[in-house]
Amino acid sequence: MRTTPRRRAVLPVAIAAVLTSSAAISNDSADTTDSNNIEEVYVSGQFLSRDALNSVKTPTPILDVPQSLSILTAEQIEQQAFRNFGDVVRYTPGLAISQGEGHRDAIIIRGVQTTADFFIDGIRDDVQYFRPFYNVEQIEVLRGPNALLFGRGGGGGVINRVSKTARIGETFTSFSGGVDTFSAYSGAIDSNIAVSDNVAIRVNGYYEELDNHRDFFDGTRYAVNPTLTAMFSDDTRLVLSYEYVDDDRVVDRGVPSQQVASGPNAPLTGYDETFFGSPTENYTTLQAHLFRARLEHRLNDSMTTNATFQYADYDKYYQNLYPSDVVTVTDAGIPSVELDGYSDPTQRENLMFQANLVSEFGTGSLEHMLLLGVELADQQTANQRNDNVFEANGDDQLSFPFSDPLQIPAFGFDKLVRDRESDVRAASIYLQDQIDLSEQFKVVLGLRYDSFDIEVNDRLEATDGDEIDGRFDRKDTEVTPRLGLIYKPVESVSIYASYSETFLPRSGDQFLTLDLTSESTRPQFFENHEVGLKWDLDTGLSLTAAVFDLERESYTSVDPNNPEQAVVIAGSTTQGFEIQLAGALSERWSITTGYSYLDGEVESADGGGNNGNRTRQTPEHMFSLWTNYQATPNLSFALGGTYQDSYFATEDNTVQVPDYTRIDAAAYYQLSDRTMLQLNIENLFDEDYFPDAHSNTNISTGRPLNARLSVVMDF
Repeated sequence: MRTTPRRRAVLPVAIAAVLTSSAAISNDSADTTDSNNIEEVYVSGQFLSRDALNSVKTPTPILDVPQSLSILTAEQIEQQAFRNFGDVVRYTPGLAISQGEGHRDAIIIRGVQTTADFFIDGIRDDVQYFRPFYNVEQIEVLRGPNALLFGRGGGGGVINRVSKTARIGETFTSFSGGVDTFSAYSGAIDSNIAVSDNVAIRVNGYYEELDNHRDFFDGTRYAVNPTLTAMFSDDTRLVLSYEYVDDDRVVDRGVPSQQVASGPNAPLTGYDETFFGSPTENYTTLQAHLFRARLEHRLNDSMTTNATFQYADYDKYYQNLYPSDVVTVTDAGIPSVELDGYSDPTQRENLMFQANLVSEFGTGSLEHMLLLGVELADQQTANQRNDNVFEANGDDQLSFPFSDPLQIPAFGFDKLVRDRESDVRAASIYLQDQIDLSEQFKVVLGLRYDSFDIEVNDRLEATDGDEIDGRFDRKDTEVTPRLGLIYKPVESVSIYASYSETFLPRSGDQFLTLDLTSESTRPQFFENHEVGLKWDLDTGLSLTAAVFDLERESYTSVDPNNPEQAVVIAGSTTQGFEIQLAGALSERWSITTGYSYLDGEVESADGGGNNGNRTRQTPEHMFSLWTNYQATPNLSFALGGTYQDSYFATEDNTVQVPDYTRIDAAAYYQLSDRTMLQLNIENLFDEDYFPDAHSNTNISTGRPLNARLSVVMDF
């Protein structure tokens, strides 16, 4: 039984390329009787020229957004049996997954690693945990920094989840459940009730038992999300939402690396199932409560406003042992492994408010879509860290003979090494105008002002007997611009060029691992140049692509000598190209395919250290394909594949993770109008691969051949 503490750059080529927007296929669209009333919009993702994004805050067709993006609908997520963000990014150009130390979502967008650039319904959701998809209407992946819309962070881009909300005038219930060959299983229910003509309630619930190919790995996760939608009038709507998430799982940080005779070190092979940690003491728990209210009101035919309030409380605990050095062989020929470890309780409270005013009007021959918005945030974080101590040497690291399973000497998490509180208060105002200069030319101009006031109380420093009181504060203010130019030779084609900036103060969780000095706490800065093209083909396909140059100044990464600490790196540049084709090839045949090329290079201070090395976990080439064919009215088949190039685990480029190709397949059979059976086969040819890493000695092993049988029922 576990006893768990619970508390609460300039572009190399000037060519028009195209943007990555996955035009997904869904038939969930709602009609309204009056175009002047507030509409309940369920994005269908079928045409770039018709659909808008939740995250861009204005009713702008995707075709007219001067930014690279991808969309995945709930239907896509279900058809491809995506269980986590690792599955999602594998089929999204320009993105790779990072390990996240086995206890959180972590992604690499255009060479920029992040655990914080996640949003839900356009509101920041930057806490470190695994996000479930049971209540997701669609996932929006926007690439390139854009502080104007999202505020701080988002250096490589952001991911926004659009949540399911109660639908007025509809009553339905659906159930989905599945089990795989590892004995992992899950079930989810989605029920919408029309209480009256103007009120509806919807409840989404989810339960999952976790398992995979790794020894000792298991876990349980469940969540519930009731929502209420009320139409006070044709022009006013209120949406209320509460979500509870509970996650309890084993923390698995993969395998260490091994020495290679020539060239960089490589992941340890032959031990894909071996657990390099403690089966009983490697675990994480999370309890999260999220309350959200959104009020929308149409002021007149050309002006709408909305306001969103969110309060979230997160109580997280994780502890683990993990490999901290390469596997070595002693003079006696006996392999040895070195482990390190710690425990880490964190409490976080987020209070967010966002309000937007959107106005469409004309001045002479010009047409405007004006966005004016404000954001206020208060984020309070309390965190401790206790180092592991081995009884054999009184240290947190110990090397001992390798065995399978490991025979770990006695230890305990009883050395307090960090005890900090931080309070981040942010205030922002932003203004953007999309101007139609003519039927062919549009320009997007915007500015955002951000103020961040950060206070830190280091309680260990305050009680260590020296003259330093342990208090640190910093205030940063920034003005960040956005510029986009769009040329539409015909209605179905847009060619764009864009420039955007963002910055990232060392806030919240980041303050927990940095030395509190002026240099290590200065913000990170990002600058992006991009040209692209989007095209709705007459055949039902959408083609998108982009060429970009992303420059990053002063950022943090994993210290290759101590994965528990962060190091400050002077900067990096990522130049690349992304392309995606999605849609229907015929009435029976659909396809989504994408490719990205990423050239990431580290820039170290004074040209030393890692200068000129490749950026962390940035595969140069990535390719994905998913195609579905309707063989009969009741039977369809799908086939997919992903290729990921080799990459270096950290900026020192001493450990190289090899490339891989993985093939997936699926079959769907409609038993009746209300019941469908689904079979998804993952890693069809049983490829041995390493999909992601956290550091040079924490590298994940890929799942072998696995099948998942699911049923979807509508009532």
